[in-house]
Amino acid sequence: MIPNGTEGVDRRTFLKFAGASGLTATAGCLGFGESGNSDTIVFGQPAAQTGQWDFLQPGISQATDVAVEGINSAGGPLDSQLEVIRRDTAVNPQEARSVVTQLLDNDDAVALLGLFSSEINPLFNFLQEQQTPIVTPWPGSNFLDTRGGDKGTPENIDDDEWIWRTVISDTVHTAGAAKRALEQNHNTIGVINGTTEGARSWADGFITSYENGGGTVANQVEVSQGESSYQSALDRLFGTDFSAFAVSIPLEDAITLLSDWADGGYGRQPILSDPLSQNELAKQVGSDLNSAWAASPGQSGPSYNTFLETYKGADGNAELNAWTAPAWDAIQVTALAVERAGEASTEAIEKNLGPVTRGNGTEVASFAEGKEALGNNEEIVYRGAATSMSFTDFGNVFGSVNINTAQNGKFTQQEVIPAEDLREFVSEDQY
Repeated sequence: MIPNGTEGVDRRTFLKFAGASGLTATAGCLGFGESGNSDTIVFGQPAAQTGQWDFLQPGISQATDVAVEGINSAGGPLDSQLEVIRRDTAVNPQEARSVVTQLLDNDDAVALLGLFSSEINPLFNFLQEQQTPIVTPWPGSNFLDTRGGDKGTPENIDDDEWIWRTVISDTVHTAGAAKRALEQNHNTIGVINGTTEGARSWADGFITSYENGGGTVANQVEVSQGESSYQSALDRLFGTDFSAFAVSIPLEDAITLLSDWADGGYGRQPILSDPLSQNELAKQVGSDLNSAWAASPGQSGPSYNTFLETYKGADGNAELNAWTAPAWDAIQVTALAVERAGEASTEAIEKNLGPVTRGNGTEVASFAEGKEALGNNEEIVYRGAATSMSFTDFGNVFGSVNINTAQNGKFTQQEVIPAEDLREFVSEDQY
C-alpha cells in the first residue's frame, strides 16, 4: 500500500490500466510509481473549441500540449505516458455534461482540466456525483469562492467538493477594477452586462467591490447575447449621469455594443471585463476605444518565466491570454498529485492536490523538478506560473491583477496591482 494513495482504485482507473496491459485482477491497491509501467494515464480537457469563447482556446491548448511534452520527457507521472484527450463543449452546459460523461466513462480520464463558470455552476451537483478532480484554468465565478477544494483535510474526502481552479476569482480581479475606478475618481458609474453566468458574475463582483469602496452605481442594464444592435440598451444606460461605465458581455456582442456606443457618441470612460482585453475588440471598435481598460488575472507566479520560455518554444503561435498560464499550472499540479500519490486514481489525485501546493516542502517550478524531488523522498510545493498556486481550503488561488489599456488597435499592460493590495477587498473565509 502506498501511503499517499487511496484504499482502492476506481473502476475507470482500474479498467484503463488492466485493459491496456491485458491484466486480470480484482480492484485493490495498485501502485504504478516503481513498476516501470509504460501504460497511459489520461486527463480529460473539456474545451471551448467552438462557441462564443473559442478565441481563447488556442492558447490553453498550446500551453497544455507543450506541458504534456515536458512531463513525458521527464519520465511521466509514475513512469507512464500522460495523454490529454480534448473534447469540445462549446461552453454549453448540456454539451459539457455529455463531454464529462464521455471523458470519464469512454476515455477513462482520472482528472479533468477544464470547464467554465457557465458550465460548472448549473452542473455543480452532477459534477460532485462524478467524484473526479476538476482542476480548471477557466472559472472566475464567485459561486466557487466558498465551494470546491478539500476543506483543508486532504486525507478525508467526505467533505471534498472536487473542483480546484488555477485562475483567480472574479472577486479578486473585479476588486482590482473597482479599486482603479475609484482611484481615478469615478465615484458614480453605470453597468451593462450579459446574462451568462460569467458575465453576471463579473458584474456582481465588480459592483460589490465598487460599492464597498464607497462608489455608487447609478444604473445597471442587462442585455441578451446575439443582438444585431444595442442602441436601445445604450439609450437606457446613458439616460443617467455617471462618469464611467462597466461592460461585461461576450466578445462578439461587445464589438457590436461598443461600435454602437462609438457611433452614438455617448462618451465616458469604458471599463471592460477581463475577457474583453482582446486586440480584436480594439481593432474593430477603433480609436474611440482608446483609454478603455480591463483588469485581468495577473501572470505573476514564481515560475512564470519557466512557463513563458517553454510556451514560446512550442511549435504553435497561439496568442497568450489571461487563462494560458493557469492552464499550464492546472496540468503541472495534477501530474504532480499523481506522482506524490503513487497511484493514478481519482481519489488519490484529489487527496494530493492540496499537499503538493501547501506547506514548507522543496519549491518546484515544473513536473520535472517535482518528480526528481519526490524521487528523493522530499515533500514538494509547486509554485505556479500564474500565481503562487497555494490552494486554499476551497481550492482557490490568490494573485495579482493586470491593467490592460486599449490604444491604437491593441491592448497593452499598463499597470500591475499586487495581490497584497487587494486583500482588503476579499473575505478571509474565501482566501
